[in-house]
Amino acid sequence: MRQMTLVAFLQAQNCTNFAASWRHPDSRTDSTSPEYYQHIAKVLEAGKFHVGFFDDRLAMPDMYGGNHEHTVEGGIRCVKMDPVTVLMAMGMATEKLGLGSTYSTTYYEPFHVARVFSTLDLMSKGRAAWNIVTSLNDGEAMNMGRTEVVEHDTRYDRADEFLEVVMGHWNSWEDDAILNDKTGNRFADPKKIHRIDYEGKFLSSRGPFTVPRSPQGHPVLIQAGQSGRGLRFAARWAELVFVAYPNIEIGRKEYKAFKENIASHGRDPDKVNVAALAHCVVAETRAEAEDKRALIDTLPTDMDQLSLLAEALNFDFAKRGMDEPLSDEDMASMQGIQGMRNRVVEASGKSNPTPREFMTFSGRGLLHRPWVGSGKEVADIMEEWFTTGACDGFVVAATHVPGAYEDFVQHVVPELQRRGIYHKDYKGATLRENLGLDWPTPKLWNLPMPSGGH
Repeated sequence: MRQMTLVAFLQAQNCTNFAASWRHPDSRTDSTSPEYYQHIAKVLEAGKFHVGFFDDRLAMPDMYGGNHEHTVEGGIRCVKMDPVTVLMAMGMATEKLGLGSTYSTTYYEPFHVARVFSTLDLMSKGRAAWNIVTSLNDGEAMNMGRTEVVEHDTRYDRADEFLEVVMGHWNSWEDDAILNDKTGNRFADPKKIHRIDYEGKFLSSRGPFTVPRSPQGHPVLIQAGQSGRGLRFAARWAELVFVAYPNIEIGRKEYKAFKENIASHGRDPDKVNVAALAHCVVAETRAEAEDKRALIDTLPTDMDQLSLLAEALNFDFAKRGMDEPLSDEDMASMQGIQGMRNRVVEASGKSNPTPREFMTFSGRGLLHRPWVGSGKEVADIMEEWFTTGACDGFVVAATHVPGAYEDFVQHVVPELQRRGIYHKDYKGATLRENLGLDWPTPKLWNLPMPSGGH
């Protein structure tokens, strides 16, 4: 029987992806300690989550008004630690939980990223995953020594080459390359470790790579691009894809189209897991859950929304009055999450929405369209999405930590398991096994390499 994938949406910062979460009276305040993340990891592993995944940005949200003071004072995602380092602490506290982190193809070099994630994969015995992002705003660019963000589609063109280099390095060690022949003084067979000699339009890399293959071959690839260009990129490369559908009807339509997109790239759609974003507020009864939701709704501020919108869309909404329509030039200048911009245009029915309409229709910074109820009621919703062709699983976001994950594991997970649509235990030792993904055979000649690769 087909079973769903569950991913936890984490942040290595002072709040969850729900920026107001730190204000919740039950939120822990030690989010810079290893104990905080190790506790989360243990809760997730008890709930048999496939992956604990960290989103990331390379700047705090300071686009709004060109100033960081509101960000720091309001605690709007102002702390951003390196997520891979945090994952090492979580990995030491768990045995089966997958460990996923975001790293940018725009501001890092592919050899570095390949080595970081290969090392994490070895240290976690085959549980690592890399969430591929292209970075999206000027704040990140300026922190990384640039003046402004690279144009949207160009970022993805470079990312394609980036993946060709990373995959080339990950596949350059054959599975039986290491000999450990002490008597014959042969640590590894040099004929089974290859240089890639890559020369592309944006990137070049020679090799040979310096990290052997892991128990799962190489890390799992995650992607979440929702623009047309982003979806083409995901269809070519990703093994686990995160999506944010506004409702189940649109979810079914876009899920079907994306699976067809995957097939058009010569890949098996059944080997790409599509996980839909889910905000869940769960309790023993619906009445208790509604009370929890009422408290949560008191936490966000208008500044949360405006600051996070400006960050995500790379546009300073302080330039316009709250009810002033944005110009065509304003709309065209948004080089951030274009899927978000497009959804606001579609939902508002206006080609030039106002800042207030962006706040209303994006739900950015709010607990947007949460599933509220008992464990059975939330499981009913998830089962409908999963069984009627809207997704293969869910990225579960937390309203506060650790309570939101503890509630989900206590109330929802047993319901899903009882229905047979969620596993009762991990299938194997590696993330790739637990996601039902194939072993990645290290054949360089199967890669779409430019001339010069071998």
